[in-house]
Amino acid sequence: MAKIGPTSFKYILHAKFTADSLIDKPDVIGAVFGQTEGLLGEELDLREAQKNGKIGRINVESASAGGKTNGEITIPTSLGMAETALIGAAIETIDRIGPSKATVSVDKIEDVRISKREYIMTRAQQLLEEAMKVSEVDTTELLQKLYEEVRQKEFIEFGSEKLPAGPDIEDSEEIIVTEGRADVMNMLKHGFSNVIGMNGTNIPKTVIDLSRKKIVTLFVDGDRGGDMIISSFMQQGHVDFVAKAPNGTEVEELSKKEINQALRARVPVEDYDPSMKRESAAASSRKATPRAAVDVPPEIKEKVTPLINDIIGTRGAFLVNDKFEILGRIPYKGVEDAILNLENIHMLILDGLVTEEIAKAAEESEIKYVIGSRILGSSASVKLLSYDDIGYKYR
Repeated sequence: MAKIGPTSFKYILHAKFTADSLIDKPDVIGAVFGQTEGLLGEELDLREAQKNGKIGRINVESASAGGKTNGEITIPTSLGMAETALIGAAIETIDRIGPSKATVSVDKIEDVRISKREYIMTRAQQLLEEAMKVSEVDTTELLQKLYEEVRQKEFIEFGSEKLPAGPDIEDSEEIIVTEGRADVMNMLKHGFSNVIGMNGTNIPKTVIDLSRKKIVTLFVDGDRGGDMIISSFMQQGHVDFVAKAPNGTEVEELSKKEINQALRARVPVEDYDPSMKRESAAASSRKATPRAAVDVPPEIKEKVTPLINDIIGTRGAFLVNDKFEILGRIPYKGVEDAILNLENIHMLILDGLVTEEIAKAAEESEIKYVIGSRILGSSASVKLLSYDDIGYKYR
């Protein structure tokens, strides 16, 4: 595997093109910039995005045969997945390159960070093998350190207090607040990137500020210290749900299955403490009207249950057709933008809340079912179902 150099780019958009006559690379570049101009607004205009460093140098590889030209366009971007997908959709509208009729289709969006992680693991294994050749080594200890280093690539320090957090803490509508750094590292290890630690029993101002604009699950250890933190947090910040590790255990010790079970068993703050009748700013702004019992056909319950089991903990969403086949998976973050640019989706299954924004985007995309952990939105044409409606229990 070739070494991957340092870069700020997160994704590479790969697209293929076919033109009905002989064309040159400048013709392709001109078509990309010229025919997408004004389609996506100033923020995603390709010329402006390139000036601002949000997209890199557009590369074109082409070959001509039989009077036609085929090739590939690659566009590196530091934008999010949804914005990169929008740019991909925009270049697919190109119908002429130079003097020729042409078609462009996006082949894939490559996550550069995955390639980096693969390189890190491959190179680390090589270094480990070299080290073992020249000395006696404790392999278990080395591997443990290796895994910790790889996991820490996702670790960030957030806010003025430099709190331990996952990379999606600022952009996620729903966040998980834990007690400390070790809890955050364990949550990251098991795929939870919308997590932040408080680094002690005092509630940091950064967490208090976040709690006023996010949907907050407070996830604490199963001991007296955890109870004290819940009480303190309720007095200073806004909390929507409370989750606890099993009695006598700490969040940093839990397996992925145990974390999912604890989060599934979380309770609204007013149920944990009936005196807490207020709601957080985030929760009250998204408050849903009481929902009547939903009649779900047995076939849907049977087919959907294993899909929910697979999506939980991934912070993603499954796109499903009417045969209950998975068409693809997209990040929960920005799911509204993504589904507005896709067709023929029968069902959307989320690892997260069904917000009003997601419900409206599903209506516009003519999706029949949207299934999530909890329903906060409403829709006249889309059937919105919670895990409870499905009768889902973690397996």
